[in-house]
This record gives sequence, structure tokens and C-alpha cells, in this order.
Amino acid sequence: METIAAMALGCLLVGAGAMHWIAPGYFRSLVPGWMPWAGPLVAVTGGLDAAAGALVLVPGTRALGAAAAALLISGYMVSHVDALVHARGDARFLDTRAGALARIAVNAVYVAWAAALAL
Repeated sequence: METIAAMALGCLLVGAGAMHWIAPGYFRSLVPGWMPWAGPLVAVTGGLDAAAGALVLVPGTRALGAAAAALLISGYMVSHVDALVHARGDARFLDTRAGALARIAVNAVYVAWAAALAL
């Protein structure tokens, strides 16, 4: 079961990392307005996501990759909490209160998933 969980997380991270480069506009829209350099930040975090995912896919580096993923995904919580603080009822779903709460919940699951594989 752990191998399946690791393969799923690794593929998710590699895919998400690639999507940072394929559809950067979407990921830039998640970066809070007060954070500088949204474009480079999205590109770098995409590379970090993909690298962590690749490490998770290899049994010998799985724990390291999973720990890196847990830390990286935890860092994304800043964006989700910022969305909650600035939630608007007339915004796209991800920027409403319900959407921001969903983002926080999903992010917490991803952190727990990665942390479980790191241990």
C-alpha cells in the first residue's frame, strides 16, 4: 500500500510541477498580490514540485522527497490562507470563502500524505 501511495504522490507532484510551466497563468493567479516575482516563483516551485516528486518515485530517495514535498506544500498554505482572508463572494470559486477553505483542507491532506511517506 505504501508503494501505491508513494507512486501516486510522486506522479501528482511531477504532474503538478509540469503544469506550473504548461499553464503558469493559473498558478500565478494563486500567488498573493503582495508577494513579489509571481512568475519566477511559479517557475521555481514547479521545478521543486517535480524534483520532489521524482525523489518520491525512487525507493532509495522516497523519504527525502516526501519530506521535501511536505515542506514545500506547507509553504503553499500562505497562498490559501491569504485567499481566505481576502475571500469575496463575487469571485471565482477558489477565491470565495468556501473555495479557500477547500484549498486549505486539500493542502492539509497533501501535507499529511507526504509526511506519512517521509516517516
